[in-house]
Amino acid sequence: MRLLRKRQVIRAWRKSRELLAVQDLTDRIRSDDILLMSTVHNEKIRLPYFLNYYRDLGVNHFLIVDNDSTDGTEAYLSNQSDVSLWYTSASYKRANFGVDWMNWLHRTYGDGHWTLTVDPDEFFVYPFCDTRSIRALTDWLDNSAIRSFGAMLLDMYPKGQLDEQPYEEGQNPFEFAHWFDSGNYTQKKNREFGNLWIQGGPRSRVFFRDKPKKAPALNKIPLVKWNKKYSYVSSTHMLLPRGLNHVYDEWGGEMASGILLHAKFLDTFAAKAREEMARSQHYAASAEYMAYADGIKSQPELWCKFSEKYINWRQLEILGLMSKGNWA
Repeated sequence: MRLLRKRQVIRAWRKSRELLAVQDLTDRIRSDDILLMSTVHNEKIRLPYFLNYYRDLGVNHFLIVDNDSTDGTEAYLSNQSDVSLWYTSASYKRANFGVDWMNWLHRTYGDGHWTLTVDPDEFFVYPFCDTRSIRALTDWLDNSAIRSFGAMLLDMYPKGQLDEQPYEEGQNPFEFAHWFDSGNYTQKKNREFGNLWIQGGPRSRVFFRDKPKKAPALNKIPLVKWNKKYSYVSSTHMLLPRGLNHVYDEWGGEMASGILLHAKFLDTFAAKAREEMARSQHYAASAEYMAYADGIKSQPELWCKFSEKYINWRQLEILGLMSKGNWA
């Protein structure tokens, strides 16, 4: 595992040469700032709400890699005073699906900071997020000597066909994509890395019904008190050292955890699935997006009679999808 971690560091250093600084404001980062890191491709329509959502939570600075966007993403982000931006036209797949770029940003700018690593369609929900900033969470984690914080990816969807409600730039996607599966999840322990592997939800139920073991992983560890010795291995599913992956209790108790509300299923989903399938830059030859593109042909509805309407984080805790643990 130590050798693997060293290889990850070397890969990140090599792949950093693919990144061109468009707007480097990292000299404005203060020692206690909370940082958000992300890789984006043609996500301009999502970015206004995404940035404002995380600013409201208490994120101080954004470090973003634009992977060859053609929709005005670069121009928009370079006009933001709290965004440092890098551009690359290099292969997302050959950069370990963006992990190499993220590891370089973490190692270069994240050391000693709490860092939140999310995609532009992922929205972090944590205990008391309606009344407490993310700083309150990280202060509690520091005081509890906890270095990493897990969150399950929760696919959100509208009632009816996905293209019935058009999404407008800057809009809160959960105004209409506010349904989710409260059950239908499986989990097992990854013996090699020690993390939980969670699958299920509407993607498994609709797009992978015949092969649920191929459904996307829903386990994430997005919030980490970074150290330059750390590295992500596979997206934000798992890290090294392995101890960072122990974000759950094995003795019958509960550790504090969160949720990433996943706003993938908007009216833009069909076009995005076709684009990503054509790019073929995702894991397993973009098999996930092939399943989406194939499933969309029948115009499926993700809503079913067992769907729950999202209210707040307390509802998710009652359903057992997240926990406040012993954070009072």
